[in-house]
Amino acid sequence: MPQCDVLIVGGGPAGSTCARELVKAGADVVVVDRARFPRDKVCAGWITPAVVEALDLDLDDYGSERTLQPFSGFRTGTLEGDRRTTDFGRIVSYGIRRFEFDDYLLRRSGVRVMAGEPLRALQRDGDGWLVNDTWHASMIVGAGGHFCPVARHLNHTEYGTPHHEKVVVAQEIEFRMDDRMAATCRVQRESPELFFWPDLHGYGWCVRKGDFLNVGVGRLSQENFPATVREFAQLVERLDLVPGSVPSPWKGHAYLVNRTSRRRIVQDGVMLVGDAAGLALAPSGEGILTAIESGLMAAARIVAAGGCYAQDQLAPYDAWIDERVGPRGRAGAFGHVPRWFTRLVSRALFNSSWLTRRVLLEDGFLHVRRPPVDVEHPGTPHPVV
Repeated sequence: MPQCDVLIVGGGPAGSTCARELVKAGADVVVVDRARFPRDKVCAGWITPAVVEALDLDLDDYGSERTLQPFSGFRTGTLEGDRRTTDFGRIVSYGIRRFEFDDYLLRRSGVRVMAGEPLRALQRDGDGWLVNDTWHASMIVGAGGHFCPVARHLNHTEYGTPHHEKVVVAQEIEFRMDDRMAATCRVQRESPELFFWPDLHGYGWCVRKGDFLNVGVGRLSQENFPATVREFAQLVERLDLVPGSVPSPWKGHAYLVNRTSRRRIVQDGVMLVGDAAGLALAPSGEGILTAIESGLMAAARIVAAGGCYAQDQLAPYDAWIDERVGPRGRAGAFGHVPRWFTRLVSRALFNSSWLTRRVLLEDGFLHVRRPPVDVEHPGTPHPVV
């Protein structure tokens, strides 16, 4: 029976980051993923300088053969009002295609990959795990996104989402524009368009990455969501942002924001990272940064455990996540706020250029004051410089 030290379920940014750090530490690691890379992945698709730093990403190397669109500003507003351009005068993010990005990170990790291999069976076997009745692993890392089967196993849920968790649902489409569409598209390459609902529970976007355009919607509510998507598609067409009509069908996905997630993320021989742990940040839904940070922290804890993967040895990871991302399970953070109050906040936010820049974009989307993770001491952030 083939064996490994750590088996990671899911080859996205969280899984590949964790794998890379463990391989560098000398661990025998295998990544299994039901998809074959490169794979389609629905995502608005941009990375901040914090992501670049955490990944130690060589932008020249990455951008030489892949889409890497610099962003220096954003156009923001509500669906009902005017839009405002915030120009930072410098590069604050980069547009990427997850089709390329995830494949690059997984290949760079140097890990063994079992592609096209879904997790069908997981059971305890002594101090380790028997996976698909084929592999034996001492440690399992669940990195398979919101519907990760390891998350279901750890939390004893059929679909990975306990009834008390408030899930962000999203639909989007990414397509290559032909020469005519690219020449007449009104979405600026350097400034993604963001449209917010008055209740601040979601937003729509149009993100241009070279000749590719990504259009999508994310909402913290499944109520009337198909109508929400149609409403936004009609708005995009009415504003003539996309030449002609927006293509279809759109692809859907779901994820948890950290403050609403109640998932257990540690057990004997098991840890969850990224969207499997429900770590996306509000209000942006940013999941790539927390996926990478959790991958780094999980790897550091696994190495420190020295082969003893009992829950008490892995428990510091849970505390690190709370310290780094914030306490989980604050379900009331989004609910029970009067509609009139959220509309008032929304109006103040979008009527002020300072609040739009400082609160919404810098803190909510770019995380410019978020200190980098100290890989040696993951739970202790560096001071802001």
